[in-house]
Amino acid sequence: MDKNLIEKKKTIAVKVGNKIIGGDAPISVQSMTNTDTRNIEATVKQILELEQAGCDIVRLAVPDIEAARAISEIKKMTKIPLVADIHFDYRLALECMNRGIEKIRINPGNIGGKDRIKEVTKEAKDRGIPIRIGVNSGSIEKELLEKYGSPTPEAMVDSALRHIALLEEHDFTDIVISLKASSVPMMITAYRLISQKVNYPLHLGVTEAGTIWTGTIKSAIGIGSLLMDGIGDTIRVSLTGHPVEEVKVATQILKSLGLKKEGIEIISCPTCGRCQIDLINIANKIEQQLQNSKKNIKVAVMGCAVNGPGEAREADIGIAGGNGVGLLFKKGEIVKKVPENQLVEALIKEIEQI
Repeated sequence: MDKNLIEKKKTIAVKVGNKIIGGDAPISVQSMTNTDTRNIEATVKQILELEQAGCDIVRLAVPDIEAARAISEIKKMTKIPLVADIHFDYRLALECMNRGIEKIRINPGNIGGKDRIKEVTKEAKDRGIPIRIGVNSGSIEKELLEKYGSPTPEAMVDSALRHIALLEEHDFTDIVISLKASSVPMMITAYRLISQKVNYPLHLGVTEAGTIWTGTIKSAIGIGSLLMDGIGDTIRVSLTGHPVEEVKVATQILKSLGLKKEGIEIISCPTCGRCQIDLINIANKIEQQLQNSKKNIKVAVMGCAVNGPGEAREADIGIAGGNGVGLLFKKGEIVKKVPENQLVEALIKEIEQI
């Protein structure tokens, strides 16, 4: 895709460990561990899996002081920037910052009075730790629900602006904002509204999106729509499943929009009655074997001679099926004819030589 088709809004740059959110930085991918943070071994294992899958920033639940104290050991065994997810207790935020966390996610209005907010912002400012204000449609303040009658995009934006003001009162501006809803239209509208009002970087996501199948669809529509508008600086796909799946989906959303170039792009046809090879099985095997490749190439996996040769020629490398065989193309030229049972192996071998 022509990169000029998406004109990204330039927001304030916020540093999270060795990553930047906003400014001219690429859109980063986030996920969240589903282990008990107090279980250091399990949590570290999952963080490393997420990093291997291409995650840029990982969030951890911090429900109590034991989880906060575990941050020290977790940091010793990982390199990726970590975010502490904290609700209500300001002391957990202070403890996590003392233990080396690179970012915290709180709602300032939920951690107590102005003295507590001041204490948290001072510690964060002294240590160069940003704060993400996370507004969810399901936890909007009661007075705002009364004002707007129900959870609405306007209520979410009002809530975010109130929380932002609490931090700005203490001259704190290393802020990232999220306004998540399980309703895709509500989420899209809320982000569009807040984008017009502030210049802080935005963390995009559809909360409680569902299982891998339904959650992927909802996230692709919600996150993708906003990215096409030029809105969004970091994304998290929320799925009921292993968090590595979240990273895979988020990465594919970025690649589909031309916002991430690293990694192989596979194009394959849906098959029809003309197809005379087991293309579905072949395509799945190729995708599985290439999922961790960092090569920036396009691979075509096509079923027949109607669209196959043309699409394969447009790709860097590809196959087009025939009757129990396939033609292997490379840079628009036929390399050789390969029996069906050798197609996957032959294609992978050629890709490895690129």
